[in-house]
Amino acid sequence: MRGPRAQADRKLYRKAVGELLEEVPGLEIAEGAAEDLELGRDGRVCGVTLGDGRHCTAGSVVLTTGTFLGGLIHIGEEKIPAGRAGEKPCLGLSRTLARQGFALGRLKTGTPPRLGGRTIDWAGLDIQPGDDPPPPFSFITDRITTPQVACHITTTTPATHALIRANLGRSPMYSGQIASVGPRYCPSIEDKVVRFAERERHQIFLEPEGLDDDTIYPNGISTSLPREVQEALLKTIPGLERAVMRRPGYAIEYDFVDPRELYPSLETRRVPGLYLAGQINGTTGYEEAAAQGLVAGLNAALAAAGSEPLVLDRADAYIGVLIDDLVTRGTSEPYRMFTSRAEYRLVLRADNADQRLTPIGLQLGCISAARGERFTAKMTPALTRARQRLAELRMTPPALARHGILVNADGITRSAAALLAYPGIDLARLVPVWPELGALTAEVAEQLEIDARYAGYLERQQKDIVSFRNDEALLLPPDLDYAVVGSLSHEIRDKLALARPATLGAAARISGVTPAALVALLKHVKRRPTIPSPTKPVGLGPSSPAVRERSFAPNLSSPLSRCAEEGAEGSEAGAGEAA
Repeated sequence: MRGPRAQADRKLYRKAVGELLEEVPGLEIAEGAAEDLELGRDGRVCGVTLGDGRHCTAGSVVLTTGTFLGGLIHIGEEKIPAGRAGEKPCLGLSRTLARQGFALGRLKTGTPPRLGGRTIDWAGLDIQPGDDPPPPFSFITDRITTPQVACHITTTTPATHALIRANLGRSPMYSGQIASVGPRYCPSIEDKVVRFAERERHQIFLEPEGLDDDTIYPNGISTSLPREVQEALLKTIPGLERAVMRRPGYAIEYDFVDPRELYPSLETRRVPGLYLAGQINGTTGYEEAAAQGLVAGLNAALAAAGSEPLVLDRADAYIGVLIDDLVTRGTSEPYRMFTSRAEYRLVLRADNADQRLTPIGLQLGCISAARGERFTAKMTPALTRARQRLAELRMTPPALARHGILVNADGITRSAAALLAYPGIDLARLVPVWPELGALTAEVAEQLEIDARYAGYLERQQKDIVSFRNDEALLLPPDLDYAVVGSLSHEIRDKLALARPATLGAAARISGVTPAALVALLKHVKRRPTIPSPTKPVGLGPSSPAVRERSFAPNLSSPLSRCAEEGAEGSEAGAGEAA
């Protein structure tokens, strides 16, 4: 799996987003600290109170608090109330959420010290250049014109590790000063030294923060050790012996809401019209926050307009995997999205993201005219016609052999699409055979090669997706009282009541929910008087009125459903014993 990554200039990014927002008609930006939520008599959110007393009315509210919610910075023995370095924390919203009954917890993340680039000895360090040419993330960007800056690599040393071990008692994580859980997959340098004691070195990526800013972000040495220890630590690292520390690294604790308090639309269950996104939901990382912000923002706007919410499932996008994991299973540590968390990652590729998601954006009206035109031009006729043509172009084994392409001499003609699945054969190899293929754009050519190379695997995964979608069509009523479902253990009842899974498939993904429990659940829900169509409308989320009114109907083409259907005919006592 390929996961494109970019190093972005902060100032250029801020400028680009600012210009984008200025172009949005009817958008007014008000700056202020959100301190409280305003609720109507029906319990629905109707606005926000700012720290200076101003009131902002709203049909929907999205909270993206990052690390500001009750934020507390730790640098050695120092404790500084802050959302991030130099900025005040948000305290009022924590009290508001607690008052509304939300389950709050504390998480921790950290950041490395910032270094002056001109004080680093670059000569002896390994250079890590970017791609040449750099591939754009956006499908409407033809090429990157921003100047590219290379990163460099250095490592910690045994002296670094000895210094850290000698000062572990002054690290807030090890002194007991911090009790919150940190990110498992982005550990501090203290954690690395303790957890991987056998390692003599850990890599550090020296990343520039901007084109006109020589500040360096040393990715890999996140720390909350005291300032003077951090300065001494830098002197033990090759290339950083004389580096000036412009700002110390620190750990930060912050409040988060148990994401099982949310519908898959990211609307809260307790307060209608209130949406949460980002680290307030227990995630870490910019990408995770951006993905949630997109979904929460879209659904807040759709709700304010009286439209159905957007819900992406695990076979639609990594966004769907991320949100399903959160709202179904919750998290006890900062959640990071990995390709390995997705069952259908062969389908969820960067190269086909536009094909998977742009039609949804067009349907919702959140795609620009320029992007819509570019997508339409790529899909119809260019890509569609190219796929048809690859299937039509055929040649016998003897004819292929005359072009130097050797296949089994079985008399069976091969299509160009089939030949692309062979090792060592790409479109460039087929151009001498069929010259018209040389006219394909690089974008379309790459897509065709990927489709052909993984055709067999993709076909198998598509069958898995059909089965998954059948299970996801088995909707569970949001108001289901699990206390009256027979044959469930107290533990499983508690888990289901807390998670409130939207579908039988989601219930099956909750840790500890057994097949027998699913049988009992299916049997109970089938007794409900209304049995509507099992087909789930596109983009319909569990928080929508239409879903709230729906009951449940089994789709017997689903393996999980067939198993549950057969088991439901058994004795309730037997199901209880298995549960």
